[in-house]
Amino acid sequence: MKQDFTCGFIGLGLIGGSIARAIRQNHPCSRLLAYDINQTALDAAYKDGVIDMPLHAIGEEISCCDYLFLCAPVSENDHNLSRIKKYLSPACLLTDVGSVKTDIHRHIERAHLSRQFIGGHPMAGSERTGYLNSKALLLENIYYILTPSKEVCEEQVLNFQELIRSLGAIPLILPYEQHDYVTAAVSHLPHVVAASLVHLIKNSDSETGIMKMIAAGGFKDITRIASSSPVMWQQICLTNKENITTLLQDYITSLQQIKAAIDQAASEELYHFFDGARSYRDSFAESSSGPIKKSFSLRIDIADEPGALAAVATLLALHQISIKNIGITHNREQAEGVLNVEFYQEESIKAASAILSARGYTIY
Repeated sequence: MKQDFTCGFIGLGLIGGSIARAIRQNHPCSRLLAYDINQTALDAAYKDGVIDMPLHAIGEEISCCDYLFLCAPVSENDHNLSRIKKYLSPACLLTDVGSVKTDIHRHIERAHLSRQFIGGHPMAGSERTGYLNSKALLLENIYYILTPSKEVCEEQVLNFQELIRSLGAIPLILPYEQHDYVTAAVSHLPHVVAASLVHLIKNSDSETGIMKMIAAGGFKDITRIASSSPVMWQQICLTNKENITTLLQDYITSLQQIKAAIDQAASEELYHFFDGARSYRDSFAESSSGPIKKSFSLRIDIADEPGALAAVATLLALHQISIKNIGITHNREQAEGVLNVEFYQEESIKAASAILSARGYTIY
């Protein structure tokens, strides 16, 4: 692929900003243009050197784009397509970053742009939103699902795959119908469930708020995604409602079955329920078929006091052991060890364990 391409963005929030940063980092000769209704985001991106030209309106400037990313909210897709169509070069590859693909493909077909469209969904995100929270690393080692239109040529698909791969992501091609069913199961339904659990605690809590006060560990882990943008998840539920409701009904049925097992004190059924879930969940990290590298981490017992974390980090640094991530967990509800340290390589775990154990630390 050529390195001096021009790339445009309609919307420069968390995902659009992260893609722009990754392109700027990996393709410094590229030229980046962006339009967003948030002038502050455009000013910041221009000041950061991420984009070369902030656009104050969608106009003829985008006619020079080799790639154009639609990164605005999905509710704006139809409106934005009508605005860009008269300026879009036939040679420009049009893509999006939405979590639902059927809706955008239908808009593309109505706009007669199928010959130059590949749907895109980077499987990454954060509870934080907006350009100021964007980062190139958001794309590193994530699955970036591509849903090419039937009319787009194979060469365009291969070129776009190469671009996505160059940003550190892993392109995966799926039919858009399959994408929407799969993401409804592994992403959309979990958000609905997480939000429902939060509401359950809110509505069940005492006036003193004891549930909220002690909610930690497991509960905070499985409901973390409930802190995501309510507008985005409202739109996802409205545009992928058939798949979500189908899977939600299946989930309700499974909850009724486990409720019956609990009511009947069916010990063997309960054991198999939890054991089967544990085995399947553990297979996610151990699977060698996927390209995502598993996490290399260990837990350490330390006193939750000033300087304790720094002492561990300094000790490892003195032995030339690179730390990918480090942080204190202020509860021990689910796992032993209050300090979690993540490394880049499996060999680092063995070396760190030996060094820290020699200094009297308890390792898990």
